[in-house]
Amino acid sequence: MPFWYYGTIIFDPPAPGWVGVVFMNGPGPVREHRGRIICRSTHCMKSSRAAFSFSPAEFIPFRDRKVIDRVRRIKKQNLAKHANPDFRITIVPDADLEHLWITDMFFRIQAAMVADRSFVMIMPNPWPGYAKLARMLNRAQVNCRRLHTFNMDEYANERGKIAPESWEFGFMHAFKKYFWSQLDAGLRPPEKNIQGPSDKNIRDYGRMIADLGGADICYSGPGWTGHLAFIEPDAPEFAGSLEEWKQMGPRVCTLSPFTIAQNSLHGSFGMSGDLAAVPPKAATIGPAEVIAAKHRIDMHAITIDGSFASWQRLTSRLVLHGPVTPRVPESILQTLRTDVWVSESAAANIEARWDKGY
Repeated sequence: MPFWYYGTIIFDPPAPGWVGVVFMNGPGPVREHRGRIICRSTHCMKSSRAAFSFSPAEFIPFRDRKVIDRVRRIKKQNLAKHANPDFRITIVPDADLEHLWITDMFFRIQAAMVADRSFVMIMPNPWPGYAKLARMLNRAQVNCRRLHTFNMDEYANERGKIAPESWEFGFMHAFKKYFWSQLDAGLRPPEKNIQGPSDKNIRDYGRMIADLGGADICYSGPGWTGHLAFIEPDAPEFAGSLEEWKQMGPRVCTLSPFTIAQNSLHGSFGMSGDLAAVPPKAATIGPAEVIAAKHRIDMHAITIDGSFASWQRLTSRLVLHGPVTPRVPESILQTLRTDVWVSESAAANIEARWDKGY
């Protein structure tokens, strides 16, 4: 007969779904019955999943449990399938994505400059990798005099004052440091062609892009909330129906607590969860500027400093296969001509990993 002794379990479960549990009242035989009891102790436990349900926390911007459960189950091999043929999803090796982005920017800029036509880009920031793009343009001697760049966003304080270019953690400061200043002096575009949201131009920022014919390309990637640029799903400044929201242009908005937590892990803020280091608001382009762009490239590849851990894995599935809604701002890309690059890490199946903690 199987036997247990204090803290040692030495029997096999009699039926699927049952496990042995330590007795605390002395040794004795285990009784295997056909019923629900496998021992005399009240400490015996059933291992099957107990019924327990809950709603997502109220502060989570998108809370549709059925949708979340559905997209969570999307496997890597099915992630690139989409009903819109103009919404093209490609899964790429993690190590290739940066190269794809840099070379895409290089060849678009080169083609436009060789043809002597202006080229307008909406750019995410901050990213030190722009220095690699500058080196390629220098090596190829591409004269960028007709290049126009617009940063998609910039930090702001609690009063809505937008960070000046002189602030070392600001996006304009980073873009000029890593891109514009890295170009050979004779190849740079005029400094006035390098724009970002500011207190002076925020009211006219959308018109500035439109006056140049709109953006030729808009590069983006989803934040933890599914934000596009800093267009937050829970920002009161972007409240409205889908049709109203699609018409909204640049403005200062309130950052989601998730975005502040996300950016506290960015290298520029020390990658240490310093929530107080991240400003509470930001100036951003609106959905209207993204929709008006001639083309869009969206990138999903953020992990925690190159590890498997990623807050983006579930968000990517909501963006790519959830409903089109202001509650997931990047979802609007599903309706537009967009190339989406998803790293293999971001595309990985979402599964419990009990061998890991944080």
